[in-house]
Amino acid sequence: MKAPELSQPTKNLLGPEFVELELKGMTCATCATRIEKKLNKLPGAVATVNFATEKAAITFDPAQVSPSDLIAAVNAAGYSAKLPVLEAQESQEKIDPDAPLKLRLLGSSVLSLPVLAMSMVPSLEFRNWQWLAFALAAPVVLWGGWPFHRAAYINLLHKSSSMDTLISLGSLSAFLWSSYALFFSSAGNPGFTMAFSFSAAINVRHPDIYLETASVVISVILLGRYLEARGKRRSTGALSELASGIGKFAYVLRDNIETQMPVESIVVGDRVVVKAGDRVPVDGVIVEGSASMELSFITGEALPRRLSTPDEVIGGTLNLDGHLVIQATKVGSDTAMSQLVRLVEQAQAKKAAVQHLVDRISSVFVPVVVVLSVGTLFVHLFLGYSAGYSFATAVAVLIIACPCALGLATPMAILVGTGRAAQLGILIRGPEALEAAGALDVVVLDKTGTITTGEMTVIGFLSDESVDYKDILSRAASAEYGSLHPIAKAIENAALLNGIVVKAGSDFESISGHGATALVEGINVTIGRLEFLRSRNLQMSSNLKIKLEDLAKSSAEHQLSTLVFVGWDSTIKGVLMIGDEIRRDAKKSVAAMKRMGLEVRLLTGDSQVPAHVVAQMVGIEQVYASVSPTEKQAVVKEIQQSGNKVAMVGDGINDAAALAQADLGISMGSGTQVAMEASDLTVLDGGVQGAFDAIRLARKTLLTIKGNLFWAFAYNIVAIPIAAIGLVNPVIAGTAMAFSSVFVVTNSVRLFAFRPSHLE
Repeated sequence: MKAPELSQPTKNLLGPEFVELELKGMTCATCATRIEKKLNKLPGAVATVNFATEKAAITFDPAQVSPSDLIAAVNAAGYSAKLPVLEAQESQEKIDPDAPLKLRLLGSSVLSLPVLAMSMVPSLEFRNWQWLAFALAAPVVLWGGWPFHRAAYINLLHKSSSMDTLISLGSLSAFLWSSYALFFSSAGNPGFTMAFSFSAAINVRHPDIYLETASVVISVILLGRYLEARGKRRSTGALSELASGIGKFAYVLRDNIETQMPVESIVVGDRVVVKAGDRVPVDGVIVEGSASMELSFITGEALPRRLSTPDEVIGGTLNLDGHLVIQATKVGSDTAMSQLVRLVEQAQAKKAAVQHLVDRISSVFVPVVVVLSVGTLFVHLFLGYSAGYSFATAVAVLIIACPCALGLATPMAILVGTGRAAQLGILIRGPEALEAAGALDVVVLDKTGTITTGEMTVIGFLSDESVDYKDILSRAASAEYGSLHPIAKAIENAALLNGIVVKAGSDFESISGHGATALVEGINVTIGRLEFLRSRNLQMSSNLKIKLEDLAKSSAEHQLSTLVFVGWDSTIKGVLMIGDEIRRDAKKSVAAMKRMGLEVRLLTGDSQVPAHVVAQMVGIEQVYASVSPTEKQAVVKEIQQSGNKVAMVGDGINDAAALAQADLGISMGSGTQVAMEASDLTVLDGGVQGAFDAIRLARKTLLTIKGNLFWAFAYNIVAIPIAAIGLVNPVIAGTAMAFSSVFVVTNSVRLFAFRPSHLE
């Protein structure tokens, strides 16, 4: 079996080299920042660490530092790093990277729930119940909480702190005090029940145990970490699929012999055969043949474009109906598809550098709580209080500050907010999306699939008075029956929606790019461009000609549609207008965004005329048209450099880099998988209205998180001093902490009352 190959540094002719490392052991954005600082201290190294993808992108001077030095620096920081594997073992089963975390979460939850029940319900406190609680809580604190204890130890080595520090200290303090009480006091005696007193003094003679506090805190925080980890995995899963979307094999002409070979084996200059229904495997130039090409992932255009010699084609585009021979000009990492993947990864790395809100606050809160707890212990000892009373008071400070409410503040609001969002067809990725939604100034909308439906439909028709719409539609659908062309599918779908039973015609003949003919119920039906029908000696009546002229003068939609002429019996009977229909909610939603204080702009790869027509119809003033995928990203970046916070709304692969570059990326669920993965929010249905509701719900969820955090910290500000002077025993401290959590949960559940804009 062939061993997997490792990624090697990429050579740069100017001197520096580039390498990407896979990282393990990060638990929060603080970890990513720490690794980044460590790497950037190395001579000649410039590093960016992406917490979301768990990768470090590093440009370095090989004369001063090597890849092994970079890996050693990461290891020295308390984490692990390795060069990525390029070739996976296909025979190996895929392992879920979140499986260990999931196992810890499930195990800790199963063990901690009985501890919580026995500690809180007196009727469940049977003889020696405390020892069963101890046996159940010990593995939760030691095994389930191991990632937090390890992270706290690493923080200590680097003279810093994070959320993990307080989780570790709080849970261990509660567990160690409980262990002391069980083994060295009357708390371990048969018949023990939880004593109750408002002050800490009771612990002098009858220590209580806080096993439920120690174990439940671990389980709650593990739940938040698991939800975050799953979100990270989903946010990075499609990039490799995009890179491999062109397929693994291609047909190559060498010495005029057509040979199937791996795409990786194609070199510049090879002549590649692309058959109807296949995707182009490389960037190149057409040297033989012509075909209708689906280019939407590059241009955003819904309609295919006819290409022939010597037009350029891009890898990943779909050949709809022709037979092409393409001479490769760019292969492998040089193709437009590969460059697009790199752009998405680079933009994601910039966004991932933003720390989570809780981590930023905890960086100050955690050391303050630790200092207060230790200070409480020594002050009480200095004042002459007993060691038991002093320690109980110090533990009360840690427990009352233990971050159960803090741990719930973000994941609970996100859990409810994303749950409600899912009910409305909106997927929210995580805290970064919520923070970005709260600071938006500009919303940039893609045209195709966002403002429009992204699908070819019959949006209008004209006919000679001698025939009605259904007759035209029936004969046109029968003539095009079975064709995979988007226009043919639009006609067939329109017929089905009108209750027409479509029967296949016979003697079908297609002239690619012009039209087709078929025998339908004994009548020869011709469909296609006007010039094609005239070449077949079909004439247009003066009545239909006048209607066409009036349409061109009065209808903006005429400029957005393709005219398909249908005729038989030597006469053009009617015209079907095929176009990408504007979503019904688009204009209203654009107006609602403006009322919210957002500036709305249009950004599309489509040409100037349809772009400006669509913008005018929905109420958008500023338009960027005929823009390539890389230019889309540049436009978003330029708007950001003007001091604006930008949301990008799109649905295609061509939008992926811009979605990742934006402060908030919103993709349509009807679009491509890579667009959804590059975005922060995904709207499964609803177009612009869905994007507007996504922003509203994200902002409301962010406000809920901030409200939760305010309560959690306000409670600590009031409760910690009370605990520090001995007026609260650890049981009351744990109860108060539980009530703060109840408030956080209740406040978060209010998000289920969120209503979409069209129902308000």
